[in-house]
Amino acid sequence: MNNIKTVGVCGAGGTMGAGIAIVAARAGFRTISFDTSAEALERSRQSTATFFGKSVERGKMTTAERTAILDNMRSTTALDDLGECDLVIEAVFEDLDTKRHLLGALDRVCGPQTIFASNTSTLSITEIAAGSRHPERVVGMHFCLPAQLMKLIEMSPGLLTSTETFAAAWDWTEVCGQIPVKTQDKPGFILNALLVPFNNDAIRAVEAGVASPADIDKAIKVGLGYKMGPLELLDLIGLDTQIRLSEAFYPITLDARAAAPPLLRRMVAAGLLGRKSGRGFFSYAGDKMFGA
Repeated sequence: MNNIKTVGVCGAGGTMGAGIAIVAARAGFRTISFDTSAEALERSRQSTATFFGKSVERGKMTTAERTAILDNMRSTTALDDLGECDLVIEAVFEDLDTKRHLLGALDRVCGPQTIFASNTSTLSITEIAAGSRHPERVVGMHFCLPAQLMKLIEMSPGLLTSTETFAAAWDWTEVCGQIPVKTQDKPGFILNALLVPFNNDAIRAVEAGVASPADIDKAIKVGLGYKMGPLELLDLIGLDTQIRLSEAFYPITLDARAAAPPLLRRMVAAGLLGRKSGRGFFSYAGDKMFGA
């Protein structure tokens, strides 16, 4: 664990990647955020600065601490810049070929000490690791959205993940103040095995006219004690993301509840993606990072 000093985050222009970068930087690690889009990285940089600015306003850190954290973060569109990282966490979208290709590219630029972690929420760690020449150094590290606020991380070893890799990654999460749980390399791990079908059920309830999105969420929050309703959560993670989760999960499980509902597909086709587009099941103003 003491060997991890520099952390890279791939896909850092997205909401999840930006949150993971905050977790690493806040814990004192030098953090390099990578994305192919310079514009997305700039939006992420601004949102991150705002997030830490709010932390100062709320008395959670000093201005000097905020400055030190931001100074320890940098962004890049050049994958080669991740060559100095001891841990690289990928948070690109849920596509097996994309993740495998990225690992293969990271093999060529990173050193023999680098641990590769996947933030996948549905795909097999073993299958993702097959894209690397060093599958023993690949581990599942699924953060919960929003990563900068939620503590839970699902830690999943692949069939070839070494005990040393898993232990080092586990220790790193605890140093970051997160709460890891060990899961097997099963579809959806713990959370999404339960959540993807549940969220689709909520969409089908809207489609069937059972109740309005607001009343469905209110019933879940008041009746079950959830902090966020399923439709609010879907707007947060992105309705397009829910489709990708469903399309990754359904072929593996053949669970009809995991299949994307027709309403979900229609909303995505109409550009109603949730917070990121300003409208999903609910309407939003602004694009501040969650928690900022």
